[in-house]
Amino acid sequence: MKILVIGDSCKDVFRYGRVTRIAPEAPVPIIVPERETSNPGMAGNVVANLKKLGANVDFITNRNEIFKIRYVCSKYNYLLLRVDENDACEHISNDVLENINWDEYDAVVISDYCKGFLNEDDIKYISSKHPLTFLDSKKLLGDWAYNISFIKINFHEYERNEEILENDSVLKNKTIVTRGKYGCDYQEKNYPTEEVPVKDVSGAGDTFLAGLVNHYTNNKNIESAIKFAQQCTIIVIQKTGVSTI
Repeated sequence: MKILVIGDSCKDVFRYGRVTRIAPEAPVPIIVPERETSNPGMAGNVVANLKKLGANVDFITNRNEIFKIRYVCSKYNYLLLRVDENDACEHISNDVLENINWDEYDAVVISDYCKGFLNEDDIKYISSKHPLTFLDSKKLLGDWAYNISFIKINFHEYERNEEILENDSVLKNKTIVTRGKYGCDYQEKNYPTEEVPVKDVSGAGDTFLAGLVNHYTNNKNIESAIKFAQQCTIIVIQKTGVSTI
């Protein structure tokens, strides 16, 4: 199985430290750094999870680095601050899209974090070139996504798109809404999930998408793919930081 992932990526950095007091000059915690971890984020996290699941993945992403830096209390795993550096990227070149051998891939994944790498016309073009496409986007949905096979959004994104989806059956029937501990919704059906102790939900949506794509591409059964994706997500939310399966 060979999958193409297209989307904007970043480096997720977690700086863990000891917090024992509040700053005298302002009511903010003082963190004493102890350790740091980093890993690929956004579309890069989708790629990392797909590879862990055994997929052969090609990746097209931005060249400049975006950083999401999180400062975390190591004792309680409590997020104190997030700093986003270089929070935008250049637009994908038309030459890159036009030179892709689409027949080479079993599926195409568009992981769009709305940092400038892809616009609506790009996504419409990509979905016209391959019969099996998956989209996770922070954009407001529209008819530019009609050719997408499956759309994955979280509940916050659904609330932004609710009016659009309720008035557009084409988009609604292909949209999967993840709802954390309340499972996910697809075509008027709720898929409940197991409740587990949660350490960190960062990157959980990327893991869900990777599990969904991997399973569906192999089995062509969306219900079992959703359930498999939920199992993958259960694994990573019990780890600290942005984790892979």
